[in-house]
Amino acid sequence: MSDEALPDLPIRALLPEIRAALAGHGASVLVAPPGTGKTTLVPLALADGPGRVVVAEPRRLAARAAARRMASLLGEPVGGQIGFTVRGERRVSRRTRVEVVTTGVLVRRLQRDAELAGTSVVVLDECHERHLDTDLALAFLIEVRAALRPDLRLLATSATADSQRLSAVLGGAPTVAAASRLFPVDVRWTPPTGPITPPLGLRVDPRLLDHVVATTRRALADGDGDVLVFLPGAREIDTVAGRLGGVDADVIALHGRQPGSVQDAALRPAVRRRVVLATAVAESSLTVPGVRAVVDAGLSRVPRMDHARGLGALVTVPVSRAAAVQRAGRAGREAPGRVYRCWSQAQHDRLPAQPEPEIAAADLTGFALDLALWGHPDGSGLALPDPPPGGALQTAVATLRDLGAVDDQGRITPRGRALADAGLHPRLGRALLDGAHLVGPRRAAEIIALLDDDRATGDDLVAAWRRARSAGDPAWRSEVRRLTAALDRSPDSDSDSSEMSEVDLSEAPSRDGVPSRDGVPDDLAAGLVVGLAYPERVARVREAGGRSYLMAGGTAADLGPGSALGGVTWLAIASADRTAGARTARIRTAAPLDEATAREAAATLRHEATEIGWADGDVVGRQVQRLGAITLTERRITDPALLQPALLEGLRRDGVGLLTWSRGAVELRERLAFAYAALGAPWPDVADQALAERAEQWLDLGTARRRADLAKLDVAAGLRRLLPWSVAGRLDEVAPERLPVPSGSRVRVDYSDAQAPVLAVKVQEAFGWTDAPRLADGRVPVLLHLLSPAGRPVAVTRDLASFWAQGYPQVRAELRGRYPRHPWPEDPTTAEPTRRTNPRSR
Repeated sequence: MSDEALPDLPIRALLPEIRAALAGHGASVLVAPPGTGKTTLVPLALADGPGRVVVAEPRRLAARAAARRMASLLGEPVGGQIGFTVRGERRVSRRTRVEVVTTGVLVRRLQRDAELAGTSVVVLDECHERHLDTDLALAFLIEVRAALRPDLRLLATSATADSQRLSAVLGGAPTVAAASRLFPVDVRWTPPTGPITPPLGLRVDPRLLDHVVATTRRALADGDGDVLVFLPGAREIDTVAGRLGGVDADVIALHGRQPGSVQDAALRPAVRRRVVLATAVAESSLTVPGVRAVVDAGLSRVPRMDHARGLGALVTVPVSRAAAVQRAGRAGREAPGRVYRCWSQAQHDRLPAQPEPEIAAADLTGFALDLALWGHPDGSGLALPDPPPGGALQTAVATLRDLGAVDDQGRITPRGRALADAGLHPRLGRALLDGAHLVGPRRAAEIIALLDDDRATGDDLVAAWRRARSAGDPAWRSEVRRLTAALDRSPDSDSDSSEMSEVDLSEAPSRDGVPSRDGVPDDLAAGLVVGLAYPERVARVREAGGRSYLMAGGTAADLGPGSALGGVTWLAIASADRTAGARTARIRTAAPLDEATAREAAATLRHEATEIGWADGDVVGRQVQRLGAITLTERRITDPALLQPALLEGLRRDGVGLLTWSRGAVELRERLAFAYAALGAPWPDVADQALAERAEQWLDLGTARRRADLAKLDVAAGLRRLLPWSVAGRLDEVAPERLPVPSGSRVRVDYSDAQAPVLAVKVQEAFGWTDAPRLADGRVPVLLHLLSPAGRPVAVTRDLASFWAQGYPQVRAELRGRYPRHPWPEDPTTAEPTRRTNPRSR
């Protein structure tokens, strides 16, 4: 089709410039807002060579819509010159010149055929959305052009003006910019009048949805044309649709879970007025005809990964300013329009300018598998717009290693290639391959089809499975067929064995009468498949009959009030989310298990261990069998030889205060401490830390097995073991327990201060003493505490001569009248020492 035959959209005038940029550089960046024709006109204009033009869209709905629009411009049905390939559906022929695919399909195709034989141009559409598959496809294509296909032309398009990064990644590729031909759009700020709770995981405040309903009714009344309402997900769409009863318009849903025929119908003009309730799929790449008003709830649903707890899930976040602009533009595609933003202008100014790249916060396990399959396990050397976060990538690679998808060097394994071929998250791919051996290919495919697109409503996966079977959802059935075909292609499908051992579930009871096939009840089959995908989310109830569970990965999770799963002992949790600051996760979808099935599903986390240590102030000794963080069995260990190292560890951690210190032991320790302070080695250091560190050298633990037994040990005998033979016999000489005084008494020495041993003696018993005694081979004088007859200190000295000459006369004058029966001689140096009183005069 010549340029003149194409619709007169803003991009048409730039087609020669786009061709010239690609011809000169081989790659180019096209910046064109929605409505300019970049998605449909550019591929048709580039389809003038011998090869095929491949257009990659981030979403299946956009891929089908783009193909249908281009085919209509050529006046023929899809599958002729214009075709498309999305997961589970392919409509191409030998005549196809332009093929529209999803970016995920393009990545798979590059992995199988890096040269893209027969393709001359690749158009990566909507690069500004920064999906993981888009970033990967861009990096892979840049490497293909450099190493294999320098003739392959690459056009990266974006609906926003942030093109410098794309141009730099493409080696300074030229940028072509198209101006928008949008009609004016009147922005109306319509925040709720009352308080609204911010989104929590997937939960959206019902009051906000009520406000969206009221605003939609207002939009219908304010003018003509269809109303496009942006909501974060299918659940909110269902809620709002149910509350729009009685409006004079057809209420139509538009989201990624719908069958292609239903989606296509929403994108065709209609005779009757419509309210189209859509997710972010309607932001770009496609046109919803007839729209004159947009109601924007201001929320978007994005993937997030809680790496600390291994929980990956979709979460609801405020929309970016760039996305809000694109949404508003939908009202001005065909005529002047209006947008009702359900937030204030002040809130709008605080929104992020651009959406966060998916690589920054999402689960990178599938991304890491693609890198390994491509031959760049760590992503180095690839022209990625943003490098993956190091910690998140390491976690992803560790997960792949556990799945057997990569080896220790990060290289892809045959099993990894089979997982990649399934076109699923690697965890789900593993559950599909291994689950097929255990519950049958059909049932494994049915369960995975529910999990992959988060099709389950409510937290009971088995109930959702039952509803899917009876409802005959075409999209679900199509995915089941695709997964069953993938199993037929898998080299594992012909094998009688897998990495899982067969589990005998034939006698397992079924819940609520759910029918079973192949001898395995459906509820256990569902739980087993979920457990194979997420073994760390196998969970056991904390208290019988309760709603709180502990997952094998160590995270606590709770069922919602009134859950039909309440009281189930074991669960396999398919999805859970945890808000910032919350101590537990919330279970969104799960299936029941029994213990035998739980052990089998999470077999990689099952381990036995001997646990001996010091915890909570006592010895812990047990033989345990665990499923991750869940204790299955426990047996107490009683052998003292095994437990005593833990006792010694307890002494090192909590100190020698765990021992019973008798008076004799305390005094002996103080004498040893004095000897060490005065003379040093080989006298032993008996400080707390030294004793705790060397406990095994001096304590006789005997049959001690727990903390209470430490209190029974003979500490004094242990301290004597610390004395080397060279000094053991000199303790009474270096640090005697008692010292003789002039009166003949033997007085106990107080060694509580290792630097200053004290001898407390009455003044009358020290008469005639001219020098204080010395200890530690004469190195340390004793500090004398001279006492009154009542035992109260009257002087402290090491210099007796000075005391007798200067201090004693004052003491004598003060105390002679108070204690007349005690001698108070004028010259104490020559007086007879005594411990007796003077006889009473008659």
